[in-house]
Amino acid sequence: MGQISSIEQLLDIYPKPNDKAKNKVLSKLDRHSITMIENCHFCILSSTDVYGFTDISPKGGAPGFVKVLDQSTILIPDSSGNNRIDSLKNIVSNPKVGMMFMVKGIDEVVRLKGHATIHTEPELFALCPDGNKQPKVVVKVVVESAYFHCAKAIMRGKLWSNDFQVDRSILPSLAEIIKEQQKLGGDYVSQAQMLAYYESSL
Repeated sequence: MGQISSIEQLLDIYPKPNDKAKNKVLSKLDRHSITMIENCHFCILSSTDVYGFTDISPKGGAPGFVKVLDQSTILIPDSSGNNRIDSLKNIVSNPKVGMMFMVKGIDEVVRLKGHATIHTEPELFALCPDGNKQPKVVVKVVVESAYFHCAKAIMRGKLWSNDFQVDRSILPSLAEIIKEQQKLGGDYVSQAQMLAYYESSL
């Protein structure tokens, strides 16, 4: 068949989903989705730029760093990073976002779609502190759909086990990678130095 270019071609390959799979998408968070988000320590935020290209940004923190306000609203503090603010720029021009929430020890994940806005109100900062630091902004997401995704991908990738863990030494430090990619000079920066820098700026 070659390249797939129509939905009809896809439907010729894949059988129809069963009713449980079709009907699992909810219009708001239920108690199980809320439990996942309240225990989440790592999630992924996807956004789209003005050209239609999707950006994906990892977000991490202690369990509960994402605050559930109600069944339709969550808050995500924007932790310190490299100041590219790609996702924030995208949200300003296109508020539609997607998210995936993971909890170590649980192979299922929660996925949601919604509309995001960016806020600086002190009362919102107080609801989702970023460790010992106040976030510069908080992203509010109004949920439009949410559902549990089955465990197969996490199980195949053995994400919560050490089966596929590699030694960090297969790559140089990020500083050295960037220097090579951008053809920069400068003193050698070890992985230990990078870790010390990361720890000081968390």
